Amino acid sequence: MSLLSVKCKLIPDASTAEKLSRTVEQFANACNYALQVARQENAWNKFALQRLVYRELRERFGLSANLAVRVIARVGKRKGHKAGGFKATSVDYDQRILSVNVDTETVSLSTVDGRARVPMRIAGYQRHLLRTAKSIQGGTLVRGRDSWYVHLWCEYDDPPAMAPNGFLGVDLGIVNIATDSDGEAYSGKHLNSVRHRYRRLRRKLQKKGTKSAKRLLKKLSGKEKRFANDLNHRISKRIVAKAQRTGRGIALEDLRGIRERVRLRKPQRATLHSWAFHDLGQKLRYKAERSGVALVWVDPANTSRQCPACGHTEKANRPTQALFRCVVCGYSGAADYVAACNIASRAAVIQPNAGVRDAMHGYRATCKPRSSVRGR
Repeated sequence: MSLLSVKCKLIPDASTAEKLSRTVEQFANACNYALQVARQENAWNKFALQRLVYRELRERFGLSANLAVRVIARVGKRKGHKAGGFKATSVDYDQRILSVNVDTETVSLSTVDGRARVPMRIAGYQRHLLRTAKSIQGGTLVRGRDSWYVHLWCEYDDPPAMAPNGFLGVDLGIVNIATDSDGEAYSGKHLNSVRHRYRRLRRKLQKKGTKSAKRLLKKLSGKEKRFANDLNHRISKRIVAKAQRTGRGIALEDLRGIRERVRLRKPQRATLHSWAFHDLGQKLRYKAERSGVALVWVDPANTSRQCPACGHTEKANRPTQALFRCVVCGYSGAADYVAACNIASRAAVIQPNAGVRDAMHGYRATCKPRSSVRGR
């Protein structure tokens, strides 16, 4: 089974929009109250927290029973986080307080003022995903700048993962967003130039601080993120299509914690922290699951320093960022391509015994998702 989040635009009338706004605001207020209690009592277990705040959430904030439970579930995820609080931007729903009529293309939501039925404006892609879903597990109501959306959690039956005939190794990077073991590189030059341009423009507008500058900042909000998201979608689709066409699995590096491990000079830190490797990995994962392509993660240590010809590993094998040259046998090539070849080789060694690895829970025999991602 895979769980995809399908984004659908809502078209509420004025009175319904008021109900949705009050619900979002009361949900955020309830979350902040529950978060305050959880910190005071150090009660992060959802059952313990429910005993402390459930009645207050119902009476003080006017939430239904299920909305109160969703508040407690959301706050429970904040354990150990430094985040200050919750903004009035979204509400979580489960199957009992959200339903979808695919034929009439409407969604029914529980609000603080009773049930509300809202029409959706969807295109052929969303319509196909909703009609082919095995079930809809709930969703998230999101208030945009001037619009409303619902992200529906749709469950699908995945085809059985085919036995891979080798692996397509994929090295993730910043200069090249991805490089595979066939030698194809997916350049990040355009993305990096877009990020730098938006960064300079934001800095300039924030320094100016006028009303017009603030209006422009608001207008620019989210553009860079949407551009990077679209690029990751296109790259992941090409990689999965190639693996499926050639009967291979996909091998990736496990890069968790890399931002904490790497030490960079100040001018390079913004580039590292805007590197969306996790987003690309998640898109590759769910697209592979939906296509029946096996996916494994391997240890990233020294993938770009190990010689694929003789196996010698040394820091001197990487004289520059872009070049690999073995100091023992003289093998040379692009560093990203060498890393991708080493990733593919490691996957071929571990795969018979380890199976497919979940990105959060270690190696697994089957490809079961642990988080929802937006389908595309």
